[in-house]
Amino acid sequence: MNLKQFLSLSCAALLFASCSHIYEPALYHQDIVYQPKPTSFDSVKAINYISGAFNANSNSNLNDFVVSGQVNLSRGYVFNNFNLSYGVFGAVGQYESDQANKGAATYFTNKYFEVLGGRFSANAFVTSGRTDFRFIGVEMAYSHEYGTFADFRRYLNTLPGNFVDTRTDLVTLGLTSEIIFHNVNDKTVQNGIRVFYGTTFGDNNAFLDQKVNESPFSFTTSSGINFFAKASYFITFKQFISSVEIGNGFFLRFGYKF
Repeated sequence: MNLKQFLSLSCAALLFASCSHIYEPALYHQDIVYQPKPTSFDSVKAINYISGAFNANSNSNLNDFVVSGQVNLSRGYVFNNFNLSYGVFGAVGQYESDQANKGAATYFTNKYFEVLGGRFSANAFVTSGRTDFRFIGVEMAYSHEYGTFADFRRYLNTLPGNFVDTRTDLVTLGLTSEIIFHNVNDKTVQNGIRVFYGTTFGDNNAFLDQKVNESPFSFTTSSGINFFAKASYFITFKQFISSVEIGNGFFLRFGYKF
C-alpha cells in the first residue's frame, strides 16, 4: 500500500467515525437528579419541595444538543438514621441535530419532547456535629417520553444503517453517597454534596457496535450494561433550595420547601 492509498483510507475512516450518529431517548442519563430530603437537624421531619429546573446536555456522540425545562414536586422524610424522598416530575424540551446533509433521510433541525415520571431516593446516615453523612443510598427514576422526537426515532429504526434507541420508557437505578452540613450559627442554611453511580435498564445494544465518543462520566460494557456517574451540589437557604448537577449534562434547579 502506497502513501496515497494509506492517506485516502485514513481520511475515509475518520470521516466515517465522525459521521456515526446515535439517536437516544431525550432524557437518557438525565432522568436521575438530586432528591432533596430533610436532615437530622431540621425541626420539621417531613417536608414538601417544589422546584423548576433547566437541563442541557449532548447525546453520546457529543454531536447533538438537548435542552429542556422541568418541574419537580417531591416529599421527603427523616427518621432515626434513615431518610427517604419520593416525587413526580414533568419536562418539555427539544432535541437539536447538528446534521449538515439536508438531503439525508435522517435530516432534521429539531424535534420536541415531553416527559412525565417519578423518582425515589433513600439513605442511611449518621450524624457528627453539624453534619449528616449519608454514606449508603439508593436512587431510582421512571419516565415516559412523548412527542415528535420519539416518533422520529421509531421511523429511523425502520431505515437501515442507523443506531437508534427507540425506548420511550426509562428505568434508572443507582447508588449514592452524600454529605450535608449546616452553618455554624444557622441550621436553616445547609450545603450538601452528593455523588451517584448507576445504570439505565433495558436494551443498550445500540451503543455497542459503533465508535461512540462517550463522556468520561459513562461507559457501556461488552454485555450492554451502561454505567454513568453524576455529582451534585445542593444548598438550602431558609425556605429556598437550589442545586447544580454535572455528569454528561448540566442541571440547574431553584425551588421552595414547605
